[in-house]
Amino acid sequence: MTSLSDLPLRDDLRGKSPYGAPQKVVPVALNVNENTHPIPEDVAGDIVAAVAKAIQGVNRYPDREFVELRESLAGYLGHGLTAANIWAANGSNEVIQQILQAFGGPGRSLLGFAPTYSMYSILASGTGTAWIPAARDADFELSPETAAAEIRRADPDIVVLCSPNNPTGTPLPLETIVAAYDAARGMVIVDEAYAEFMPSDQPSALTLLPGRERLMVSRTMSKAFAFAGARVGYLAADPAVTDALRLVRLPYHLSALTQAAAVAALAHSGEMLAMVDEIKGQRDRLVRELATLGYPPHRTGSNFVLFGGVDDPHATFEALLEQGVLIRDVGIPGHLRVTAGTEAETTAFLGALAALKSQS
Repeated sequence: MTSLSDLPLRDDLRGKSPYGAPQKVVPVALNVNENTHPIPEDVAGDIVAAVAKAIQGVNRYPDREFVELRESLAGYLGHGLTAANIWAANGSNEVIQQILQAFGGPGRSLLGFAPTYSMYSILASGTGTAWIPAARDADFELSPETAAAEIRRADPDIVVLCSPNNPTGTPLPLETIVAAYDAARGMVIVDEAYAEFMPSDQPSALTLLPGRERLMVSRTMSKAFAFAGARVGYLAADPAVTDALRLVRLPYHLSALTQAAAVAALAHSGEMLAMVDEIKGQRDRLVRELATLGYPPHRTGSNFVLFGGVDDPHATFEALLEQGVLIRDVGIPGHLRVTAGTEAETTAFLGALAALKSQS
C-alpha cells in the first residue's frame, strides 16, 4: 500500500501532522469550544425555509460577491461598517488562509504569540509562509511593551493576535493591539472568534479600524451563533483589503446554501446571542469551582477555561473520557482546557473532576 512518504510531497510538508481534535461520541463533549446549545426552534425553521428557497436556484452559480450576506454582517457588527468593509468565507480559518495567500507566501513571515491557536502555524505552512512564534508574558498575558518588542525584533510581514487567545482564553487589551499595529510594517490580524463572550464593556478591535488600513478583524459564526457546522467566518477591514482577497479566493467560494443560512441566522441575532449570556454564566461557574477544587483557572474572556494544577494531564484526560466527559489536552504542561457547556454538561464535568480529585 502506498504511504505518504512514497508521494512527491513538498519537502516543507514532510513530517507534519494535520490539525485535529478527538471526535468521539460521548455524553459530554466539551473539547472544541463549540456552542453546546442548539439553535432555537423558530430560528431553525427560518433557516430551513431560507435554505429550501435557495435550493431552487442551485442549478446556477451563487452570488460571487455574496452582497446580501456582507450587508447583513455589516449591520450586525455596526461601528459604521458597510458591505465594502466585509469579507466572508467557509470559516474564519479560510479567511486567514486567504490573507496569507494574499500577503504571505514564500519569503514572507507570520508572527503570533505562543501558545496560541495551532491553525496559524498550519495555515502558514500550507501557504509557504514562515511561522515565527513570539513570547508572551507570565500567565499568558501580552502587554503592549512585549508585543511591540517582539514584532520589532522579528520584523514579520504579518502579525496575528488572538483576542481572546485560544487556547488560554486571555483577553487582549486594545492598547496591546495599537502597540502591535504601530510596531508592525505589514498586515495585522486580530482574530476575535470569541469576541461575543467578552465582558459587554470590553471594546472590540473593530473600534480601531478607522485610519488603520493594515488592520483586519476576523470573526466567526461558529461560536456565539452555534453555527460551527455551517462554516461561516468573516472579516472587517479597509475595502482595499477585501479587494486583495478577491485576487486569491476560489470562484463562487461561498455556496448559495451557506449564504442563505447565514443571512437567516443573522436576522435573529438577538435571539441567537441570548444563549451567550447563559454560556458566560457557566464559564464563570467553571472559574469559581475549578479554583475551589484546587485547579487554578487562568483569566478568560472566551467560552472556555484553561486550568492548571494538573499533575498528569494525559491521565486526567483519559480518566474523564472513561466517565463520558471529553475535554482538551492542549499540550501545555500541567494544564487542561474545558468548554463551558450547558448547565447539565458543566455539572457533569465538575462532578467527574471532583471524583477524580477525591481518589488521588
